[in-house]
Amino acid sequence: MMVLLLSALVSLILIVFGAVCSLKDLRLSLAASILALIIVLVSSITTQLFPYVLLVVAIGILTVFSMSIRENQISGVDYSLVALIALITAYIAYTNDISFILAAFVIASVPTYALVFVSTDGAKPHVDVALKYIVFMVLATVLFIIGTLFLAYSNSSGNTMLYTLGFVMLILGLGMEVGCAPMHEWVPDVFSAADPLPLSVVASITKIVPFVAAYKIILLTALPQLSKLTIFVAFIAVISMFTGNIGALTAKETGRILAYSTVANMGYVIATLAIVTSKNYLYLAFAGALLQLIVNAFGKASFFASIKTNGCSRPLMYLLALSFIGLPPLMGFWSKFFILTSLVGAGLIWLAFLLIVNSAISIPYYLRIARNLAGETFPGKVTAIALISSVAMLITVLPPNWFVSLAKAFFGGV
Repeated sequence: MMVLLLSALVSLILIVFGAVCSLKDLRLSLAASILALIIVLVSSITTQLFPYVLLVVAIGILTVFSMSIRENQISGVDYSLVALIALITAYIAYTNDISFILAAFVIASVPTYALVFVSTDGAKPHVDVALKYIVFMVLATVLFIIGTLFLAYSNSSGNTMLYTLGFVMLILGLGMEVGCAPMHEWVPDVFSAADPLPLSVVASITKIVPFVAAYKIILLTALPQLSKLTIFVAFIAVISMFTGNIGALTAKETGRILAYSTVANMGYVIATLAIVTSKNYLYLAFAGALLQLIVNAFGKASFFASIKTNGCSRPLMYLLALSFIGLPPLMGFWSKFFILTSLVGAGLIWLAFLLIVNSAISIPYYLRIARNLAGETFPGKVTAIALISSVAMLITVLPPNWFVSLAKAFFGGV
C-alpha cells in the first residue's frame, strides 16, 4: 500500500508539473501526463488489480492523445486534467473508505467542468451548453453525497426510512452523473453541441468512477431493506435502455446518436445494481458492468475523435461498432453475456429479456455510426487511437474468466 501511495504522490506532482509546463511547451505537458500514468501502471504490477489499471491507463493515454489532435484554449492543462481523472479511476479500486470514495467521485467529475468549455480550431465555446452540463453535474454530486451520508448513518442507526431515501438519492445522483434516463436531459444537447474532443473524455473514462463508487458504497452500507429497493434500479435500467436505443434510432446527427447510445449503455450497466444483494452473482454482474464501461470508454474515445477529423479507417469503425452490438468474441459480447448470465441466475429473467431486446434494437444505429465515420485509412493520431481501441476489443477472443476474479478483488473486505 505504501508503494501505491508514493506512486500516487509522484504522479500528482508530475501532473501538476505538466500543467505548469504547458505555458512553455505542450510536448513537456504531454510527456509528463503520460509518464504519470505509466508510474501508476508500474506501481500496480504486483497487485491483483493490475489488469484493470492497465486498461484504465490505456484509456487515459488514448484520451490524452485525442485531446492533442487539435489545440484549444487550455492545451496542455487538458492533458493534466485527463491524467488526473485516469489516476483517480485507477486508485478508487484499492479503497473501501467511504470518504476517499466520495472524494474520488468529486475529483473525477470536476475536471470535466473546464473541459466542456473548451473548443478547437478557433470556434467559440457553447457557454450555454457547458453551463447546463455543470448545473446537472453539481446537482448529481450533491444528490450522490447526501445519499451516501444517509446510507452510512442508516447503516449504524438501522433507520430504514432514511436508508430508503438515501438509496434513492444515490441512484438518482448516479443516473444524472452518467446520463441514465430519465435523468439524461443534459446528454443529447451536450453531446451534439460541445466540441467532440473534450466530449471524448466526458463520454468515456469519466463513467467508470461513479459506478465503482456506487457499488462500493451500496455494499459497505447494506441493510436487509436493500433487497426490496433493487426493483427501483431495475426500472431505471429499463427506462434508460429503451429511451437511449429508441432515441438513437430516430436521431440524425452522429453526435446525437452517440449521446443516446450512451444513455442505453448506462442502462445496461445500472441493471447490474439490481442484483447487488445476490452474493452468488454479484461478481459476475460487476465484471459485466466493468467490461461494458471499458467498451464504452474505448469506443466513445475513438468515435468522437473520428467525428473531429471527419472519419477514420472503415474496418476499425465497424469493428468497434460490432463490439458495441455484442458480436462474439469481442469485448462487448462478453460484457453483455456476463450481465445477462448474472440477471438470469438472480431470477431477473424479465430484465435479461428486455436487455436482449434492446441489444437487437441497437444494431441499425451502430452500423449507421460506423458508416457515417468510415473513411479512408490514413496514418495519424485518430487512426492510432481507433487501432488500439480495436485491439482492446479483441483481448477477449479467449473467454475472459480472469475478469470475474478481478471483480472479486475490487470488494476485498466489503
